[in-house]
Amino acid sequence: MDKNIRKAAPKDISRLAEILVFTKRMTYRPIFRDDQVSFGEIQVLPLAQEYLADPGKLEKIWVYDDEFVKGMIHIEGERVQELYVEPFFQGRGIGAELIDFAVRIFDVKELFVLEKNKRAVQFYQSHGFYLTTERRPEEGTTEYIIKMKR
Repeated sequence: MDKNIRKAAPKDISRLAEILVFTKRMTYRPIFRDDQVSFGEIQVLPLAQEYLADPGKLEKIWVYDDEFVKGMIHIEGERVQELYVEPFFQGRGIGAELIDFAVRIFDVKELFVLEKNKRAVQFYQSHGFYLTTERRPEEGTTEYIIKMKR
């Protein structure tokens, strides 16, 4: 059970930064249409340096490691803060294993998702989450995030 999921470690920082940057670009660029953010602000090295400067950030991150890190989930209490799977490995059940792990082990009950990210909304719905009426602007954008609960 969960043989491929483990707590993130300093050795994972480079892969975490790669996954976060690449996946965010692939997912959010079509929604936000802001190349300055996608390619100017979102960079691998500064993100990796942020984790190196504060390794405590890894304490609440779990990775899916099958030969190498292919996905990650960041859990704060009963909330999923982030769940990203390397785009090359999406559709192989990695995200499902990560969210099921979070529900089973940490009893996560909620998360916020970008309202226009229909693929993510459908994914979470297929794992027992439902949309609530609670929504708020995504900081620094004109888009909204919406709360999902289980």
